Amino acid sequence: MQIARQAAEQAGRYLLENRGKIRADEVDEKGRSDFVTHVDRHSEQLIVRMIRQHFPHHAILAEEGGLHKKEGQYHWVIDPLDGTTNFIQNVPFFCVSIAVLRDGQPLVGVVYDPVHQEMFTAIRGKGAFLNDAPISVSKIEQPERALLGTGFPWRSKRYLPQYLQAFEDIFLHTAGMRRAGSAALDLCYTACGRFAGFWELGLSLWDIAAGSLLVEEAGGVVSDFWGKPNHLKTGYIIAGNKRMHQFLQNILSYHFKRNEPKIT
Repeated sequence: MQIARQAAEQAGRYLLENRGKIRADEVDEKGRSDFVTHVDRHSEQLIVRMIRQHFPHHAILAEEGGLHKKEGQYHWVIDPLDGTTNFIQNVPFFCVSIAVLRDGQPLVGVVYDPVHQEMFTAIRGKGAFLNDAPISVSKIEQPERALLGTGFPWRSKRYLPQYLQAFEDIFLHTAGMRRAGSAALDLCYTACGRFAGFWELGLSLWDIAAGSLLVEEAGGVVSDFWGKPNHLKTGYIIAGNKRMHQFLQNILSYHFKRNEPKIT
């Protein structure tokens, strides 16, 4: 945990130092609406270097650099800048996300928001914390009182019609929706009760590995759209307290009933 925190803080300081300094010609496009900058890459290098110094035999999966080492029981999963588009546009909602997986399951989760100096941490079986203070998911059980987070499926645009139908169905029954642009922070906001729930599709492991553990350790429920624990594999994710999770699952499993991946 300590190394993950230190790495996240170091990378976060670097992000702040370079915030607002990105020029248009310094932005590469990995895919449509999928941007990367030299800041993403250097932030990742800072994290990987620290991990290798302390855990040279651990595998590392990073968004920009791919899999650095294949073998081993432990895998570090890194998103060096979650919310790159926000960062490029100087919108103050981005973070560093680091998870440690043991045999494929999150054991440690760290998400650091350098703008607001908020450090979200969790160790499996030991609870979730914000700046070392315990956190828990929202106690709101009535959808009409619930504020929810989501994200548009920009990696899976073919599902946009279904997504918009589900969005409307959820929107009409809740107090409001927020699409802030960082899935890792959305999950943290769910873990600490700012959002009563969160849902999205088309996400990658590094987007949700740390945040999903935070929600679980904060007393919440996390699954795919069909109530199964396959969210880390499929990128379809629902998170929230038990009541809000069930509310979202009922709607999303209906609208995406033909999309359930076959997991073997």
